[in-house]
Amino acid sequence: MSGFKLGRLAPVRDAQGATVDVEPSFSAKEKPQVTTKTATTFKLGRLARSHDRRVPMLHNLIAGAALEPVVPAVDYTAGMPADLGMMKNDTLGDCTCAAYYHAIQVWSFNSLKNIDTEPDTDVLDLYEQACGYKPAQGGEGPGGNEQHVLTYILKEGAPYGLNGQQRHNIIAFVEVDVKNIDNVKRCIHDCGVAYIGFNVPQYIMPPEEEPLAVWDVNPQADNTLVGGHAVVLAGYDANGARVISWGKYYTMTWAFFAKFVDEAYAIADPEWISQKKTTPGGLTVLQLQQAMQALRAS
Repeated sequence: MSGFKLGRLAPVRDAQGATVDVEPSFSAKEKPQVTTKTATTFKLGRLARSHDRRVPMLHNLIAGAALEPVVPAVDYTAGMPADLGMMKNDTLGDCTCAAYYHAIQVWSFNSLKNIDTEPDTDVLDLYEQACGYKPAQGGEGPGGNEQHVLTYILKEGAPYGLNGQQRHNIIAFVEVDVKNIDNVKRCIHDCGVAYIGFNVPQYIMPPEEEPLAVWDVNPQADNTLVGGHAVVLAGYDANGARVISWGKYYTMTWAFFAKFVDEAYAIADPEWISQKKTTPGGLTVLQLQQAMQALRAS
């Protein structure tokens, strides 16, 4: 859960690659231009992953099913604001919670055409409730475990709306084998995002510098692992995936994904399913609910 003094504003491009007043294309071949720098601290916060056997694996749920070919590319961030907000991940190790609220932004923008950015107080409440953060103790907090956070949201919902008085609920979440890139792509296409966790090498977040725009393998760089991080992937192409982290957009190449990512989840959001008519692996809502019975019963 390290802190880095950074500042980054990315250029904005349309679908044809022309620079406009929207977010940049995520192709790994592009080189975003840096404009004004500001002093910002970027935190991490993902704890080592769990292996809860009650969390179903997508490949087991869809075994034997005739799957549609993987769509070559998708970008659910197209047209979204260039700055999605830090979600407190500049001062707290709450990336597991911040990533979920970034997912809400993607779901709402694409299903309702109206982005839903929840207040930081809701993110803070989820960090307290799902991860045990105690504001009175100060510091970054304990960090979070992805399966624990998603299980809490499944059972209790995430704080939502003014003062967190409502709850944002999900139907299900299922783990996706990180070695099966086709299923990771299906997860993004079908669910809007893939919620992932990875180990962060030092070189993508050099001290006192801004994070790299493209996260690729680099054997010659400092590969010291400086912590774990949770993000959502909201698009992909042949080069890699479109990352939302710290309210900004980055590219994670598939080679980097294969080396550093060790968990990924498909999340079934009710509004997304209602509007987009797609679910993890094409499973029915009933099948997803049945797959969650063991988790809900505990």
